[in-house]
Amino acid sequence: MKRELLFVLPSPFRDEFRIQGFRFGSGQKSIAIVGAMRGDELQQQFVCSQLVSTLHDLEERGHIAAGHEILVIPSANPFAANIGKRFWAMDNTDINRMFPGYSLGETTQRIAAALFEHLQGFRFGVQMSSYYLSGDYIPHVRMMRTGYENTELAQGFGLPYTLLRTPRPFDTTTLNYNWQIWETQAFSICAGHSDVIDIDGARDTVSAVLRFMALHGIIHCRTHPGYYSEVLDEESLITVKARRAGILYCLCKPDDIVRRDQVLARILDPYDGSIRWDVRAPEDGTVFFIHNVALALENSMLFRIIPS
Repeated sequence: MKRELLFVLPSPFRDEFRIQGFRFGSGQKSIAIVGAMRGDELQQQFVCSQLVSTLHDLEERGHIAAGHEILVIPSANPFAANIGKRFWAMDNTDINRMFPGYSLGETTQRIAAALFEHLQGFRFGVQMSSYYLSGDYIPHVRMMRTGYENTELAQGFGLPYTLLRTPRPFDTTTLNYNWQIWETQAFSICAGHSDVIDIDGARDTVSAVLRFMALHGIIHCRTHPGYYSEVLDEESLITVKARRAGILYCLCKPDDIVRRDQVLARILDPYDGSIRWDVRAPEDGTVFFIHNVALALENSMLFRIIPS
């Protein structure tokens, strides 16, 4: 294992900004794994730390295949994490909206450019991603429909679902999108929360990445067979929104099979506890995502359901 400083940015007021990477094996650039891009993605950083520990052990025992290089970057935004911010602390910009970066640009553009320089040329790229809404969801692999995507490869992680989505204009500046454009097969793994450490979710995510690497001959180790991953189109998911505001009292969990008109949750009056509105399933299906807010706002998204 080689621990490297990939990027250093001097700071006039505090310690230097550093991005650290861990390299395993040598030879062909086989797979790069990136953890926290935002300051609140503690689960994603924790997953990468567990990967570093596991890969270090595998390398010591000679289980990393000859001719393969693995790069793990646990965090690309330690400054924001240190002060409890999600985005870059100085101007609230998102590093994952700055790729492929610009070495003479704003600070987050320079960070993205330096990061992307190290990430280019890998056969596979994996980003530990967080969802833009806080909530609970079924672990899955997310892929953008760029014309370079390969859902069969994504199924090799053995997670329950592979979610395919059409990129929007702002997605063209994300790491995942640019990886694909520069001929890296890129995947985003969504599992667990962001700012809460989920041990079971982390264990499942590490197992999924090891399973993928073993499938492609990058490592030699026995892994759990995982799931047969079903491919979904994000546009096929049914969104359930709140018709009233109030306290959200949820009556289901992700992966529950529900029937049309089944009560998924109740919106309660925050003062007297009376039921303002029963949140019902519009179709038969499986609960994919639950927005775990205590106070639901009118017209906010509460659930996403996979139709049967």
